[in-house]
Amino acid sequence: MTWLYSLSGLEITFIALFVAFYLLYLIRVISIAKKLSTPYGSVFIKLSIRSIYFALFIVALLGPSFGESKREVKSVGKDIFVLVDLSQSMNANDVQPTRLEKVKFELKNIVEAFNSDRIGIIIFSSEAFMQVPLTFDQNALNLFIETLYTNLVPNTGTDFTPPLQLALNKLNSEESPITQQKSKVIILISDGEDFGEETEEVAQEIEDQGIKLYTLGVGTERGSKIRVNGVYKKNREGNDVVTKLDSRTLKKLASETGGKYFEINETNNDVSRLINTINNIEGELRDTRQIDVSANRYYYFLGIALLLLVIDLLTSVKTIKI
Repeated sequence: MTWLYSLSGLEITFIALFVAFYLLYLIRVISIAKKLSTPYGSVFIKLSIRSIYFALFIVALLGPSFGESKREVKSVGKDIFVLVDLSQSMNANDVQPTRLEKVKFELKNIVEAFNSDRIGIIIFSSEAFMQVPLTFDQNALNLFIETLYTNLVPNTGTDFTPPLQLALNKLNSEESPITQQKSKVIILISDGEDFGEETEEVAQEIEDQGIKLYTLGVGTERGSKIRVNGVYKKNREGNDVVTKLDSRTLKKLASETGGKYFEINETNNDVSRLINTINNIEGELRDTRQIDVSANRYYYFLGIALLLLVIDLLTSVKTIKI
């Protein structure tokens, strides 16, 4: 038998009070019986009944569990790589407070939504770097999300090819227990300004392998200036650089790979739709195992205790016979 709770100060207090008051009661009854020279053995009948149901109440309170049963537990999940654009254009504030800060906030919602799946994070601009390998550790993911900022990667333009290729390689590596391509997902988050020349080739490879690619555009069509180190970024002519959301590139990329395009702008946030779409993807069975399950059987002890309590209330015993 196992117990849900251990004997605490509350139960010990109840036991001590029961013993103390009943001892005082017994001493008083026995003392009176001796003075009157009458038998007092009947008092122990009530004592026995009350001690039994009091003990049963304590046992029920501790939550006894016994009996063995087997339950099959299945571990089903997906492998998801999130590719986050850290180019300087992500510092634009057309999406408040900035595009990147908004992405960081929504990334935590994505991590929470897929707590039974493995998630990895790749950061990129002109180059791509593995920020977090595929993991179930939500605390680690949220910690690394907080550290995201644009100076983590070289900023010489945006190229989708390196992060897509890196995610593809990792999803197909021997380290991944997922074998079904339909259970592998890539989420590309960017403002859409892609200057790469081999993106279409990688997209074709992703489509050929049946891996789902979803794109999430962040920004607005009117655009915004880019603040870098407290000042606005300027072009060679000395004019302020204005960055706008290039949704066409992201829509095309999603369409070519059989995925979908979602967007975050000043009036719309499609992250919930993105989460629901990925949730509809069937995960792969990782493993199945049998576990022993024992249930809290407190109600058996509580039922017997209540029955004895009713009997105690409905019957009377002369404790002193004259």
